[in-house]
Amino acid sequence: MTVLDVEGVANVRDVGGIPAAGGRIRAGVLLRSGQLSGATPAGASALSERVSHIVDLRDGEEIAAEPTEIVGPATTHLPLFLGSVRSFFEADTSLDDLYLHLLEESGERLVEAIRIIATGETTLVHCTVGKDRTGVTVALALAAVDADREAIIADYALTESQLPRERTQRIAAYLRAQHPEAVHVVALATQSPARVMRALLEKVDERWGSAAGYLRTNGMTHAELDSLRATLVEPATQG
Repeated sequence: MTVLDVEGVANVRDVGGIPAAGGRIRAGVLLRSGQLSGATPAGASALSERVSHIVDLRDGEEIAAEPTEIVGPATTHLPLFLGSVRSFFEADTSLDDLYLHLLEESGERLVEAIRIIATGETTLVHCTVGKDRTGVTVALALAAVDADREAIIADYALTESQLPRERTQRIAAYLRAQHPEAVHVVALATQSPARVMRALLEKVDERWGSAAGYLRTNGMTHAELDSLRATLVEPATQG
């Protein structure tokens, strides 16, 4: 994976280079990031040149507060949370429960996002900070093509170090003040522990057999999974 410097956008990376069965994840086809609303003109131009399709996983309230204006790429809005982001903080939801909620309640939308990746266009998937909704979507896409499990987990865990430190400190202080009795709110907003993604992928295997099995259960066809593999996996060279 490669961390990319895009002016005004945090947590941007290309997941290319991750080992996968039969080869490795192809560079330049699947990018992930936080929201794009802060992109400078130079940052927006860089994204326009590199990306063909943007998948925005935020809800309408988030988009209205931080609209994105990147000229060029097609944009598909697929809000993954059925409840508002605020509701998860108010309920003191853990990361483990949040991700299970996504799997159980948003399967068709997760499949729709991964179908876009499978088209072969350079796709950028993002939410607000590029941690939870983006993390689950990208992890499922990679796991479905048999990318290395520990590399998927490492890619997810990298997010925490990519978030602007001042933002993390400010949000943590705000959340502690707003929810003094809460146990999970700071982790929910700012952390991406490897153990959480490892547990999620194990849960997927237990309940659906595999990430590909999960996607098939939620409507993805074998042909679409083949397209996803063809898009994402660069075969190992022979000889």
